Amino acid sequence: MSIRRQSSSRALLLVAVVAGALAAGGCSSDHSNTAATGTSAPAATSSAAASTGPVAPAAVTIEVKDMAFSPADVTVKAGDTVTWKFEDKAPHAVQGIGDVALGINSPIIHKGEWSHTFTTAGTYRYLCPLHPDMKGTVTVQ
Repeated sequence: MSIRRQSSSRALLLVAVVAGALAAGGCSSDHSNTAATGTSAPAATSSAAASTGPVAPAAVTIEVKDMAFSPADVTVKAGDTVTWKFEDKAPHAVQGIGDVALGINSPIIHKGEWSHTFTTAGTYRYLCPLHPDMKGTVTVQ
């Protein structure tokens, strides 16, 4: 392959990567897009970063028992993971309320954990769809 073809191929690859990044990240400042991702894996434990390195993401646990989220309201930083730990007599789920919280949607769980990583600042309201009086808020700074 000639040098000119290699340069042309690299340029096309670079354009494709940039276009993909713009499509995935969006170009606007509209915060109504889904701003978090869910995962069924347990959250990592919180650890302090070395004074010379970046701050590691934190993990916050919300207990789901006695027909309540405890604590009901938490504040985290963007990039932090919140884990809901289900330990109640009845099954529960975590479901976001409103456009901003659409990505928050756990399965129905009786015993176990479900985690969600918050990537964008905002206020995320949620409830248990089986018991709508159970409500909480995650504020992401």
